[in-house]
Amino acid sequence: MKQKTNCECCSNYQYNEDYECYECDVNLDEDDMVRFLSDSFYNCPYFQLEDEYKIVRKQM
Repeated sequence: MKQKTNCECCSNYQYNEDYECYECDVNLDEDDMVRFLSDSFYNCPYFQLEDEYKIVRKQM
């Protein structure tokens, strides 16, 4: 069994001020959304590790 990706570490997981909660910014298709809501979404293809030093490394 694959390990789940942690949405809280993903750069696509953003705070929505209108709804006052965090949500994924990626537009999931219907199949992906069903997998995500059914808690069987173990390996998110859209997961990007939030890396605040990424820009700094490009500048060096």
